[in-house]
Amino acid sequence: MSLFVIIALLIIISAAYSYINARFIRLPGTIGIITLAISVSILILVINQLYPSASAWLTALAKNIDFSRTVLNIMLGFLLFAGSFNVDGKKLKREMRPVFILSTIGVILSTGVFGTLFYFIAPVFHIYVPLVYCLLFGALVSPTDPVAVAAIIRGTRLPTHLETIIEGESLFNDGVGLVLFITLLEITQSGDNNIDFGNALMLFVREVFGGIGLGIICGFFAYRLMRSIADFQTIVLVSLALVMGISLVASYLHLSIPLAVVTAGLFTGNRSINSDEKERSHQALERFWRLVDELLNTILFVMIGLQMVNFPFLNNYWMTGSLAIILILVARWASIMLPITFLRRNLKTSYKSVRILTWAGVRGGISIALALSLPHTKYRELILAGSYFIVIFSIIVQGLTLNRMINRIYHLEEEPVEENA
Repeated sequence: MSLFVIIALLIIISAAYSYINARFIRLPGTIGIITLAISVSILILVINQLYPSASAWLTALAKNIDFSRTVLNIMLGFLLFAGSFNVDGKKLKREMRPVFILSTIGVILSTGVFGTLFYFIAPVFHIYVPLVYCLLFGALVSPTDPVAVAAIIRGTRLPTHLETIIEGESLFNDGVGLVLFITLLEITQSGDNNIDFGNALMLFVREVFGGIGLGIICGFFAYRLMRSIADFQTIVLVSLALVMGISLVASYLHLSIPLAVVTAGLFTGNRSINSDEKERSHQALERFWRLVDELLNTILFVMIGLQMVNFPFLNNYWMTGSLAIILILVARWASIMLPITFLRRNLKTSYKSVRILTWAGVRGGISIALALSLPHTKYRELILAGSYFIVIFSIIVQGLTLNRMINRIYHLEEEPVEENA
């Protein structure tokens, strides 16, 4: 298939799923779209067993999309910039301490807890994976997905401070999780006897702080350019060039693209480019990036569903997936509970918030993209199957029940709810 045909089919399918969901099913946007996409893909798998030619074009579309490269190298930068550009900087600043703790220490704790538990419990079910691959598995499923999180919490009744923490954490922990994943991947490829922990630590530090520094520099430069002109078309082009330029430079210098893009988005989004000549330019730019976010969001979840066609059917994939779901929830709970226990005075987050923060930890396309990027070893298909189960469960089950949990905690217990601003 040509690139134009792939893009055209993706947009047509996305429009069809969005219409069917909005007109008939009426589930929250993200949940409805991914439910439809997964259902159609399962139907295709069944049809392929009976009539292989009946769904050949959709099967070909799924197999022609390089999901990992498309998400990590193309879509991720735009999605993260759009999310961070529209974040309220004042609210984020008030909750920066818990956001920082959860997006750094929390990701590392979750990776360690998940990997260790999987390593010791999986053999009970005759699933044998080396510890370093268990930790690698934990690194790719521990970060919450900013796209999925933003789409799901948008219609909830979350208190303002929790919404800010969850949204801010999902923006930053992607970059930390991606760097941790790359570091562990380097360790698996170097072999157990050639592990250089000093080099791995330097790689981690360079990716994280280098990415943040690049985002500040590029964001400041783009902000000055956008503020100096009145032509809105040029302002939009500068913002697009900012995202693409950061992706190119960060890739060349081996810095964290997610952290660089999020930093640039926060820097430019929370500094108005308005002036007397262009009173509404900043608001119009916010609407433009919100539209980009929603369109790419829809296409991304359609792509996730389509990848079911290439899903690895293993003899023990149900057991792997079920175990992975339970362990990631335990790891998520521990990664929140431990920092709150030891840093409660500094974090100002109550124990009652732990259940919501745990259940709102939604995973999405980035986890699948990272799993698909793994080298072809005998553990790759098992990790991919487990990642898919976690993503589907978190988006559909956690997404549909999050509001019910919030109501139970804040209404049934008759506790005051802080209204969203």
